[in-house]
Amino acid sequence: MRRWGAAALVAASVTLGALLPAAPAAAVHGGVPGDFNGDGYKDAVLPAPGANVSGKEGAGAVVVLYGSKSGLSAGNRRTITQNTSGVPGTAEKWDAFGAATASADLNRDGYADLVVGTPDEDTSYAANAGSVTVLWGSKSGLTSGTDLPSPDRYSYRYGQDIVALSLGGGGRTRVSVASNSGSVHFTGPFTRGGAFGGVSLDMNTGSVRSVELGDFDGDTWPTPAVVSFRDGDLTGGRVYTTLAAGKELQGNGLVAAVGDLNGDGFTDLVAGDPDEPEKAGVDGESGGRVLVWYGSAAGIASETAPVEITQNTAGVPGASESGDAFGGSLAVADLNRDGLADLVVGAPYEDLAKNRAGQVTVIPGRASGALGTGSYSFSQDTAGVPGAGETDDFFGMTVSAGDVNKDGRPELFVSASGENNSTGAVWVFPGGSTRPTATGSKLFTAASVGLTQAYNTMLGGDELF
Repeated sequence: MRRWGAAALVAASVTLGALLPAAPAAAVHGGVPGDFNGDGYKDAVLPAPGANVSGKEGAGAVVVLYGSKSGLSAGNRRTITQNTSGVPGTAEKWDAFGAATASADLNRDGYADLVVGTPDEDTSYAANAGSVTVLWGSKSGLTSGTDLPSPDRYSYRYGQDIVALSLGGGGRTRVSVASNSGSVHFTGPFTRGGAFGGVSLDMNTGSVRSVELGDFDGDTWPTPAVVSFRDGDLTGGRVYTTLAAGKELQGNGLVAAVGDLNGDGFTDLVAGDPDEPEKAGVDGESGGRVLVWYGSAAGIASETAPVEITQNTAGVPGASESGDAFGGSLAVADLNRDGLADLVVGAPYEDLAKNRAGQVTVIPGRASGALGTGSYSFSQDTAGVPGAGETDDFFGMTVSAGDVNKDGRPELFVSASGENNSTGAVWVFPGGSTRPTATGSKLFTAASVGLTQAYNTMLGGDELF
């Protein structure tokens, strides 16, 4: 079975600039914008988990581009590391600060907060135990932080994925964290001093790769969904909305996303399953697939069969080809503002004019009928998109969306971790009258936001294992 995984490129020779591609490992989320300074404009999150800090290789950084009426500018930014004043910890070699990020107003003070995972942080318990930090929003932006400690003293890679959601006071505001030991779930109220309402450790679903939170049954309370690491000969891992062994849903995946795709008021669960199947038609699909479980008053039952979407689905651009990794990244957002969430799917291994240049597909939500109609795609070869697709760019490694200029039209964010010797890049597609458009799209490279190392910065995010 072909495994999809980390697309990090390792420098073989600094002098000659030769690069050796490493096999890529699991799907990832993109950094979701949040209004961290309360000025009414959402601010973009550009993680750089491979950034060198004070001579420490791969210590990691997060770059925040502050939103404004005119959109985003590389000059209006703040770079945050574990060496930044007010941030807990110290930048150390290969910590990977920023490997996972999430945003929500955790203390409900009107400012979004940024939750940052550092999965390879060494602690007093063990090497690579991992840590999670909340950077608190304020009128001055993100200026201080506190840790969310894991109750698992044997944790390994705690913080490799994070989700945060604020639906109301107390337990309606939550943070869930993935680790190799399982998943950790925090409930509010949260305070700037680092207090929280409660925390629980769930080890009933095996090693957890991806976490999400959604109101799958319409009761206004967030429910966790988790995806485990690959399990045996299956493509992807097992998917759960009930955190108990034996309660896995039908189908597999590596990354989860949530949103109301059909507008019925219930949150739907989506999983990306980009691996190549060992036996076609038995598990997974060649080229990758996306699975959708629709929420209901009864939630999502373990016997519910998901809807499957591939590049061979009617209306979806392109065709399923071995190794595309369709479903390698996911985001759900209402990009056309019709009240239905749309599905954004990365296929970072898509072959275009160059091998593994990468592509992103947007699949509009539908109140009825099959998903796929009206789908469209972007790549670096799309007219109006800055740059050009190159071998092993991995355009679509992460995807996210958010309105950063307050015009009511969400921007689409796409990263390419392999761009420019794996220093990475992020494209911002402006929200158009009916959908994001390539016209006027912007490109932010690592160098343009002040991260000047020669390779492996991975601006926009990537897998590091």
